[in-house]
Amino acid sequence: MKAIELKHPLVEHKLAILRDKKTGTKEFREIISELATILCYEAMKDAKMQKAEIETPIQKMTTRKIDEDNYAFVPILRAGTGMLDGIISVVPNAKIGHIGMYRDEETFKPTVYFFKVPKDIDKREVLILDPMLATGGSGLDAIDLLKQKGVKKIKFLCIIAAPEGIKAIEEKHPDVQIYTASIDEKLNEKAYIVPGLGDAGDRIFGTK
Repeated sequence: MKAIELKHPLVEHKLAILRDKKTGTKEFREIISELATILCYEAMKDAKMQKAEIETPIQKMTTRKIDEDNYAFVPILRAGTGMLDGIISVVPNAKIGHIGMYRDEETFKPTVYFFKVPKDIDKREVLILDPMLATGGSGLDAIDLLKQKGVKKIKFLCIIAAPEGIKAIEEKHPDVQIYTASIDEKLNEKAYIVPGLGDAGDRIFGTK
């Protein structure tokens, strides 16, 4: 499945503000959350619906609803948590897991230090959240961990993706659909996305 890149003037506008190095922590954090909400809408276009009987102020009717218990959101720490508020505002009853990773600054490979997900994660559709898909290392490890738990349907949501990271996931996990607000040009020698937006975690939490 090819990565799905959102094409919308408002998304491009929000990304322009996000990329600007002058954008402060508060606004950066808010826009990450807004774009995560938009990505969630796109990623759940194929959500299964169930019939439901309700009563409007005018009359009774048959409508359809999503079973929110079928979903789990798993941010990759720490930057992925910046997307969480925007996602759970859409599906507030979904369960939440966490995967903690850090990147070795010399090898650029991720190391897992924390992994906690709902016990019945194998019965849910899982959306992995990470603002940046760079080399794909963290994404691959996250997908591997979830598949080892028996998860069969996984989607990967990111704000910005590099072609290298998309290729890595598509080659090893062709069943995982990627959703991104932008496919950028490339990775530089330090494995940062170009033109990118810098370190998403540092900008979300104001640690630099």
